[in-house]
Amino acid sequence: MTSNSPFKTSALKTIDIEARAVSALSDRIDSQFELACQTILDSSGRVVVIGMGKSGHIGKKIAATLASTGTTAMYVHPAEASHGDIGMIAANDVVLAISNSGTTDEIVSLLPVLKRKDIPLITLTGDPQSELAIAASANLDATVDEEACPLGLAPTASTTAALALGDALAMALLEARGFTRDDFALSHPGGNLGRRLLVKVKDLMHSGSEIPQVVQGTTLADALIEMSKKGFGLTTIVDSVSALVGVFTDGDLRRAIDAGKNIQQTTIDEVMSTNYKYVNANSLAAEAALIMQEANVYVVLAKEDDKVVGILKMHDLLKSNVV
Repeated sequence: MTSNSPFKTSALKTIDIEARAVSALSDRIDSQFELACQTILDSSGRVVVIGMGKSGHIGKKIAATLASTGTTAMYVHPAEASHGDIGMIAANDVVLAISNSGTTDEIVSLLPVLKRKDIPLITLTGDPQSELAIAASANLDATVDEEACPLGLAPTASTTAALALGDALAMALLEARGFTRDDFALSHPGGNLGRRLLVKVKDLMHSGSEIPQVVQGTTLADALIEMSKKGFGLTTIVDSVSALVGVFTDGDLRRAIDAGKNIQQTTIDEVMSTNYKYVNANSLAAEAALIMQEANVYVVLAKEDDKVVGILKMHDLLKSNVV
């Protein structure tokens, strides 16, 4: 493909127009945006998002983002709302209406009912002087200078701006609520995302008799037997009260042999390492994966109060889809 390909030219123009549309939103994070956030925070109900056509598709994504980040939300189709589904909207809810023109008939027709129910209305429009914007408790201004569509017809820059503004609203609410990684994990129990945020080291680690372990004073020969039996490529070394004092790995074995150590006479204390990687059993498994990757090791210990309570292999993390 040549550098002056019409496909490339059109694509770059689209990206440029949409990037400028999103960048222009920074100047509109104002008192209206703050009022919208506060209105939602003050509500004991849900955020009910409505929108027609492409705005409806954007609305569904915004509702999903809100719901997954601590703000209970749902999407209702405005045309269906005028034929009975408006009953889904309760008195303590807040409505977020998305309309680039601010004059969408299916949404405008709902205004009298929303007013009668005293339901706060937040609008996200491309015309702050439109009927919907004027009727709103707070209006989020998503005005764009131009659409990326060369015909000026297909919603492109306007829907991108609306989506970005919806994300900004969701993230502002997330921080205001003190929403945490654990909260996020609870709403994403499925898939790799849920596993990374929910699975802990204790859920995957090998424990009890599976842990390779010898006491101080054990000969190197006997320590090698324990290593071979357990198959982790290392053994832990503990003192008389089972406190961890060191580890001995395959790498340490190679260094001991290179140094001419007699495996029958050398005690494990003489060749063990006191520099080892460990995590808490209650740590996220993803944190253990990061430690392994950064240290370029394939096994990490789980330690509590100076005692080894488990051992975790990279293979365990891969098998559980944590990494």
